[in-house]
Amino acid sequence: MSGTHVLVLLSVVLAAVVIAVLAVALIQVRRGLQATATTLRTLAGALEGVEEAHLRALEPAVLAINAQFAEILAVLPGVAAKAEMVAERRPS
Repeated sequence: MSGTHVLVLLSVVLAAVVIAVLAVALIQVRRGLQATATTLRTLAGALEGVEEAHLRALEPAVLAINAQFAEILAVLPGVAAKAEMVAERRPS
């Protein structure tokens, strides 16, 4: 065998090894992603259970609190304007 043939053969073997290593790495990544997906599905189910059992009952209270905050925020510009007028009247 000539030197060129040996180099070509070694190049082909090297390419095959690289492809095999990449394939094994991709298979491992796929397994890891599948395990993560399974864990996330389990977690999503648990979170849905918590939401149904505990958070749904709080929804009316949260809506009422948010409505009060909306009223407060609507009044704040007027309060700021009055505070500015009072601050302007104070002697320096």
